[in-house]
Amino acid sequence: MAKKSGKDTKGTKDTKEPEPAKPRLVKKPEQRATGAGPTKPAEPATRAQPKTPVEPPKPAAKTAPAKKPVAPPVPAPAAPPKVAAPKKPAAPKPAAPKPAAPKPAKAPAARSSARKGLDILMVTPEARPFAKTGGLADVCGALPRALARLGHRVTLVLPKYRNTPTDGSPGTPADIPFGVHRYPVRFIEQTVSDGVTAVLIDAPALYDRDGLYGDATGEYGDNAFRFAVLCRGALEYQRLSGVRPSVIHVHDWQAALTPVYARTVLRDDPVIGGVRTVLTIHNLAFQGQFDPAELAWIGLGADLYTPQILEFWGRASSLKGGVVFSDTITTVSPTYAREIVLPEFGFGFNGILSNRAADLVGILNGIDTETWNPRTDRHLPVHFDGESLERKADVKRALLEYAGLPRDAEAMARPLIGIVTRLTHQKGCDLVAAAAERLMALDASWVMLGSGDRWCEDMWRHWTARLPQRAAARIGFDERLAHLIEGGSDMFLMPSWYEPCGLNQMYSLRYATIPIVRATGGLEDTVVDADEFPDRGTGFKFREYQAEPLVDAVERAIAAFGNPSRWKHIQRNAMVPDFSWDVSAREYVKVYRGD
Repeated sequence: MAKKSGKDTKGTKDTKEPEPAKPRLVKKPEQRATGAGPTKPAEPATRAQPKTPVEPPKPAAKTAPAKKPVAPPVPAPAAPPKVAAPKKPAAPKPAAPKPAAPKPAKAPAARSSARKGLDILMVTPEARPFAKTGGLADVCGALPRALARLGHRVTLVLPKYRNTPTDGSPGTPADIPFGVHRYPVRFIEQTVSDGVTAVLIDAPALYDRDGLYGDATGEYGDNAFRFAVLCRGALEYQRLSGVRPSVIHVHDWQAALTPVYARTVLRDDPVIGGVRTVLTIHNLAFQGQFDPAELAWIGLGADLYTPQILEFWGRASSLKGGVVFSDTITTVSPTYAREIVLPEFGFGFNGILSNRAADLVGILNGIDTETWNPRTDRHLPVHFDGESLERKADVKRALLEYAGLPRDAEAMARPLIGIVTRLTHQKGCDLVAAAAERLMALDASWVMLGSGDRWCEDMWRHWTARLPQRAAARIGFDERLAHLIEGGSDMFLMPSWYEPCGLNQMYSLRYATIPIVRATGGLEDTVVDADEFPDRGTGFKFREYQAEPLVDAVERAIAAFGNPSRWKHIQRNAMVPDFSWDVSAREYVKVYRGD
């Protein structure tokens, strides 16, 4: 059924960031930290970098090279910042002269009580239901609600993009100060739920565009200024409110300059100065690099452009600034936190993060347990739980029918392997291609849903044409099919090159669909190998990023499937773990309080 399906999106158009170059991995990554780093100094220091970065080796599979981002414009000394939008932003208004940039200083620990609710300022480039390109939006849509259920108050700040839904409020005008200039915006407040307020920064010249971070030609050339407005604007909104937050939590490179402003320009501000800051890295491959000449227009002094603070391979990096100035750095799984201090996974940041190893914490993402629930899933023909696993066969039959595959007794007896993915190197597409002949020769059926690199899409088109009775692929996205794959497949394959957290393996476990994964990042943290730990195993893992171990893991899963009593035991184990956001939120609260 290799056919094209339009993606059902909400909010803003799904325009993803370009796929990063793939790092070289050792065959068996270490599963422990390299040791605690040095104590955080009063003036953060980072490991000096060599003058020329080592180019990572190209993957074996042939793909079109990633598009080189458009170079950010270099502003003239007396002109307002330039943007790439069709409409020109209003000219900045003169403001008071900018004071000399102070030296970075460590913030004192935030005062809090274990029984007192926190006031959390959260800054993100995307969050459901306002804007989404990937998992970051799911995190920033669900985490604030989970924190509110624990009794905390969250102010969520993000840009108002094209098609971002609002209640029609015009918002409140404000000026964002950048040194001697000010940039006009509007703050539009939206109630999300009890305890959660979203603040949309409305600046049409910056955010009313086709994509969030770029378009078909590449990244927007003025992204440094666009997201500086987000970072400085979030702090300005909080200043104008007069409410001192308990903690400032920022996500990824787009929000990473927030701690930089808080520790330099606003370090003596009565509302912002000294507030604890937390940076979460969702994918280290994206680092927010820009021309250092832009610093003058985002209100940061040239004295910050040093190897110890913002300089990174001859560019400025907003993510590096966030790492240096934040009190705590978190990432989205414990294993990924250990991996990113290694050269194989660090994308050049391993030395920087090693210097902050004592302040680096891995917190596993949660999942939406209401949307992804086999007891209530509206996309399934029948519902089931651990005590009614026999009903899962009805979902499998519905999946086979929807995918256009045979659903006779022979097809039902054969293991069905599902895949929902982006077809990219990070997700292991080249590994599947290397093992495809052997995988497709196994006595199993396949259903794949995804899109991405054209060569990988064509590979799946080839196999569906060659094996129409056992392989089906839909290029694009189909929400119903995604739920049917999770609910009706017997196994779910995730052979990722690296995976900071991953969500689909947790969906699969919840639906008793046994995951077959490479032991990296969040996949390592959430799946227990059933051969290594027979009593508590929940899936099958392989470690070396090679075709042979992948095929071996799939063969082991198929062998277990042939033993009904063992398979049911694994399925019931899989449904036990609690991956709800309430668990993750409690871990974030510990970080917020400095526990």
